[in-house]
Amino acid sequence: MCYLPLDEYNRKWIFTHQSMPVDDALLPLIKPFTQAKSAQVWNDFISNNSPTADHFGSKEWPMKKSSWTNEIDWQHRWDSDNESLPEEVLEFIDWSDEVTVYFCYEKYNLIETSWGTFKKTWKNFLFYDDLPLLIGKKKSQVLWFNSKGKVKLGTRS
Repeated sequence: MCYLPLDEYNRKWIFTHQSMPVDDALLPLIKPFTQAKSAQVWNDFISNNSPTADHFGSKEWPMKKSSWTNEIDWQHRWDSDNESLPEEVLEFIDWSDEVTVYFCYEKYNLIETSWGTFKKTWKNFLFYDDLPLLIGKKKSQVLWFNSKGKVKLGTRS
């Protein structure tokens, strides 16, 4: 089994919080991985050495300046009534809504969903903004959010 039932996910509340509840039709599309599956995906796509973004080494792709093309503000949009991601993000990520994405909080805490679902629920995912990365399963573009309200736009190698 690769997924945890959402009811067993320790951060389920970010999708059911009364201030920003996710539509019931979307909840089954938000699939937290088990710790073992999270670690496998993290190792395959992010890092074999570092369990969190705070521990990335200088030679790992997230720490290379060449991985990043732009950094923009996401916090202003998150705080607003506008539900869509910042325009710069939507222009940078031109994926179809069906593309599988992984929202990576840390090595043992990843969630699989689709790009379309993430676009509708991104504010919920960013209740925790401790350096999570969003990657597409078969895509090179990546988003790296930080708690200062910025997101880096780049490509992973």
